[in-house]
Amino acid sequence: MDLRLLPMNTASMSPAQAAALRAAQKALAAQAAAGAAQPSAPTAAAPTRGFGDALRTALQDVSAAQNRASELQNQVQMGNRNVSLEETMVAMQKAQIGFQAALHVRNRMMQAYTDVMNMQV
Repeated sequence: MDLRLLPMNTASMSPAQAAALRAAQKALAAQAAAGAAQPSAPTAAAPTRGFGDALRTALQDVSAAQNRASELQNQVQMGNRNVSLEETMVAMQKAQIGFQAALHVRNRMMQAYTDVMNMQV
């Protein structure tokens, strides 16, 4: 079993995966910039953000994107002229890409769990 992490390049990805990767990189850069702008507390009791928190935040972001797309879709269907069809379609695509990314992460985690459970000790 090969457990090496290979560097990802956008040439071997689909356009949707490349767009999701760029969006994730932008979000991480924005989060790092926001974290650098805030002064850090000198206390040692500050909790560190773990994998569970990052996963929970990512799932909440995906849920929020789906809720926004659904709300925009409802507004377009009701004939609200303040909501454009283009904005609605972009929001729906963002929600779909986010959901697909979350689904891939879940599948990878389940495969890793299965691999670990099947290892002989």
